Amino acid sequence: MGDINLPMQDYKTGGDQQAEPKPVTAPRFDPRRIYTILVLVPLLYAVIRYLPPLAFSAVVVLAGALALFEFYRLCFNDHRRTWLIGIGLTGFTGLVFGAHWPGIIVPTLLATLVCITSAPLLGGSPLEQNLRDGAMALFGVLYLGLTLSTISMTRLLPQGEWLIIFLLLVTWASDTGAYYVGTLYGRHRLAPTVSPKKTFEGLVGGLISAIIAGYAARWWFLPELSGFDCLILGVLLTITGLWGDLAESAMKRSAGMKDSGGILPGHGGMLDRLDSLLFTAPVFYYYVTIASRLRVME
Repeated sequence: MGDINLPMQDYKTGGDQQAEPKPVTAPRFDPRRIYTILVLVPLLYAVIRYLPPLAFSAVVVLAGALALFEFYRLCFNDHRRTWLIGIGLTGFTGLVFGAHWPGIIVPTLLATLVCITSAPLLGGSPLEQNLRDGAMALFGVLYLGLTLSTISMTRLLPQGEWLIIFLLLVTWASDTGAYYVGTLYGRHRLAPTVSPKKTFEGLVGGLISAIIAGYAARWWFLPELSGFDCLILGVLLTITGLWGDLAESAMKRSAGMKDSGGILPGHGGMLDRLDSLLFTAPVFYYYVTIASRLRVME
């Protein structure tokens, strides 16, 4: 008689208190991840380092528009909302360029709000569905527009290009450290209902990686930051980056999708790559500006 293999459950039951939590298993390595990194990293460095601020913001708009389109795919499912997507992309573009012309931010928000709230009156779908889709379209503008605009605002600061490189380096070091430490040593799940592969061990690994990357960046190209700044930013960017990752994971899970898209081979969609940055960029910008003002007052 053959053996019968019963599926094992990932959680403990009341009568099985001695069972140890299962480690997170490593996914199969995808070489396309390396190829994508080898292409994107030099290109991204050139864009940040050598493009003038306005041209840099145009690149931010392009990347953010792709992420916003993927966000709308998660929200609108199978029914088409071309007019809402168009309004959302227009409002998003205005918010990002508002870093250069602050006077257009409020008119952009007002125009986007009026257009989105008026659009359901002209739609052919049920009013309740139109209102829901309009709310999600407006949320997408705020979710990506207000957050990514702080990257353009950071570019306008003194040493802005190096500050952005610091932000990306620490954010991605945290993501990478959390991924590998969590994969190798993770046992205690952090948010099992939202992202089952996130672990507390991975969080610690991400935190250590972010702090090390911050100190390395300070030594390498940004001595204006103090050691205390690197420590605080390592902690802040790790926590906010994790929060951004979990927020996007919750959206994908509710939509029944693993990745937001497939534009980046081996990495998923653009929104998948920007999810942590959406939360770390505003925190980084306001920390740097407030810290610099406090130093001037001393």
